[in-house]
Amino acid sequence: MAIIKPFKGYRPPSNLVEKIAAKPYDVMNRAEAKEMAAGNDISFLRITRPELEFDDSVSSYSPEVYQRARVNFKKFVDQGALVQDQESCYYIYRLVMGEVDQTGIVCVCGIDDYWNDTIKKHEYTRPVKEKDRITNIKVSGIQPGPVFSAYEQRDDIDKLVKTFKDAKRPVYDFKSEDGVLHQVWVVKDSDDVKQLESSLAQIPSVYIADGHHRAASGAIVGREMRQEKGENNDAPYNYFLSVIFPHNQLKILDYNRLIKDLNGKTDSEFLSALEEKFVVTKKGSTYSKPTKNNAYGMYISDCWYELTLREMFLEQNDPVESLDISLLDKYVFKPLLDIQDQRTDKRIDFVGGIRGLGELQKRVDSGEMKVAFAIHPVSIEQLFEVANSGRVMPPKSTWFEPKLRSGLFIHQID
Repeated sequence: MAIIKPFKGYRPPSNLVEKIAAKPYDVMNRAEAKEMAAGNDISFLRITRPELEFDDSVSSYSPEVYQRARVNFKKFVDQGALVQDQESCYYIYRLVMGEVDQTGIVCVCGIDDYWNDTIKKHEYTRPVKEKDRITNIKVSGIQPGPVFSAYEQRDDIDKLVKTFKDAKRPVYDFKSEDGVLHQVWVVKDSDDVKQLESSLAQIPSVYIADGHHRAASGAIVGREMRQEKGENNDAPYNYFLSVIFPHNQLKILDYNRLIKDLNGKTDSEFLSALEEKFVVTKKGSTYSKPTKNNAYGMYISDCWYELTLREMFLEQNDPVESLDISLLDKYVFKPLLDIQDQRTDKRIDFVGGIRGLGELQKRVDSGEMKVAFAIHPVSIEQLFEVANSGRVMPPKSTWFEPKLRSGLFIHQID
């Protein structure tokens, strides 16, 4: 069973939460981070993206940049912008974006569960990004951003969470600049904590939805600190910060593809080659997103097309090879466009579904890209199936919205 514990979180006073709360560190570039934090001395980006306080000539990976994260965290604490709870707590975190309404439990998960695969993964991590987060955590002494995770929904946990939400007013209740509602309740009464902990102890596995680099870095740093400081089951470095959601509340958006060229083919040659594996239907100037598996939208030369994979080429029994992006990779990217590795090829780019099909069309119309593919989103059940098999999805297969805000909960490991 998974280890899912309460912890003594650092968090902002309610009157400062809107100024401190920030988007996750990895959804923006350096210039965007600097603009977002401008004029706000307590933006949490000053801890997750401390390079924004330096001249652009200073590398984001410089030692003084990581040290600034530690300095800023101490400064926030000293001035009362972050305050630690005196009891070990769980936190209930609700996010509402349009029709998506999801409520998770903020907790810490055991690093041993990461290594023994009780915490399930579905993506590879990139060494550069992993090293950056490892250094940030080791130098700052905190894990500033939670891992976005899921578990198979349980009625008993749903009932407990609803009881906590109904019994008290949230300590945080605000809308971020993107229109997402954020609400937080603190579960600190010892009987309530024990009751929730008992129910959470029945969860067999936790699935990383978004935040593989944060999970990996937290687990690696914890293991290193355990080696340095010795075995101590109660030490905070044995755990990393997570928010776990029941799977039936999560919404996975599409993650689409843009390609720079047709690998030397003309439009007509490319369309003709596609017809060997797909039913190709011309749609014209407007096209809606694919509404089923094995169907794709394609935009090229001012025109949308619908591609439907012919039945004889479908994969039925393999959890990875049956994914729509795997089939597109197998029958289009590799053989027709000579894109052999989506992780490393410079001719491909990825666009999260939150940006809409208009972003795909705009970048093709501008001449920056030659062709765009709109892909039906992966289901949470498919994600679980891949993770349970011990395998990984192709890169950039899932896009989750709404994003968790950083700065609402901080786990100090040192």
